[in-house]
Amino acid sequence: MSTNQTLWWVTLAFGLVVALVVWGLLEALRRTVLEVERAVDDVWTMGKRVAQNTATSHVLATTKERGGELLEELEQHRTPAGGGGQ
Repeated sequence: MSTNQTLWWVTLAFGLVVALVVWGLLEALRRTVLEVERAVDDVWTMGKRVAQNTATSHVLATTKERGGELLEELEQHRTPAGGGGQ
């Protein structure tokens, strides 16, 4: 084999090694990105749940107030208007 052919094979082998290293690094990066994406999705989902749980908490005072008004109204309708028994 000539020197030229030997250098050609060495260059091909070196290129293959470089290609395998690059592929390995890209695969590691892809897996890391998928892990980060899963973690971000989990955080996003939990954030949305917290937002759903707290979105209506500010109306609880109004709900309590309206419930009290409704109870008073019901009490008024239970009591006979004339005050006498039937």
